[in-house]
Amino acid sequence: MRNFTNVHDIGDLRTAVAEALEVKANRFGYKNLGENKTLLMLFFNSSLRTRLSTQKAAMNLGMNVMVLDVNQGAWKLETERGVIMDGDKPEHLLEAIPVMGCYCDVIGVRSFARFESKADDYEEKIINQFIRYSGRPVFSMEAATRHPLQSFADLITIEEYKTVERPKVVMTWAPHPKALPQAVPNSFAEWMNAAGYDFVITHPHGYELAPEFVGNAKVEYDQDKALEGADFVYAKNWSAYMDPNYGKVISTDRSWTVTAEKMALTNNAYFMHCLPVRRNMIVSDDVIEGPRSLVIPEAANREISAQVVLKRILEGLQK
Repeated sequence: MRNFTNVHDIGDLRTAVAEALEVKANRFGYKNLGENKTLLMLFFNSSLRTRLSTQKAAMNLGMNVMVLDVNQGAWKLETERGVIMDGDKPEHLLEAIPVMGCYCDVIGVRSFARFESKADDYEEKIINQFIRYSGRPVFSMEAATRHPLQSFADLITIEEYKTVERPKVVMTWAPHPKALPQAVPNSFAEWMNAAGYDFVITHPHGYELAPEFVGNAKVEYDQDKALEGADFVYAKNWSAYMDPNYGKVISTDRSWTVTAEKMALTNNAYFMHCLPVRRNMIVSDDVIEGPRSLVIPEAANREISAQVVLKRILEGLQK
């Protein structure tokens, strides 16, 4: 594997999950792969789980790790061509990227949607420039439209806890005070569709996701109806995708908060969320602290998803 930005890059999901469980049982069994190899992790946006889990995964594989917080620990970077650089950005990404590539073997990039232009966000300009100009394998630590390391960890978690071959998985929108990207719900939908689960997306009118991510999922606007018989409930907020409201908050309806009453409609479902989570907006305290909450095992599996991706990239470098 050269680059990792979406579910298609990982190949057969059964094989990927089996590899993940093998890595989880023997995290230090492939340390020789990363010997004398350096990972550069670039953060255009803040991070907790992604930063720690990916760095730990690289260390498990014997890699050296460098972490750069762009716009904080480095020059502010201009990303657009044709700009007269007379503002507060003294360096252009097109010079910075190949320079970064000189210092490492693999690059991880985290860059959120900016909500300035839907076209720019959905063309994934930032991570695609790294793929094009760095000369190194590149993987996404969350981009404008997808968060594949999170979704891979979500899949691993569901496979570990499911009790039927094809569980019903419901992704529900929930309220949030700020406009959040569609990256996590887009990516989760993409991976759940690829896994072939009984997958339902529920949200208020106006929060429809891009059709290419919805895929074959059933869309249900009645949250209570969607939750009936669910085996897993994945709660997440996202801002509007459809024009003219792209990137905007159009509802903060608290009736969509995942509560114990909502979970009682399910088939004793497990609760999932990528974290960080706004308690008592996205989910009530009793649900996230309850015995069916998987948020901590799910977060722990971020190390495993990152390690599988890095392992495959390192194996590709040896060929």
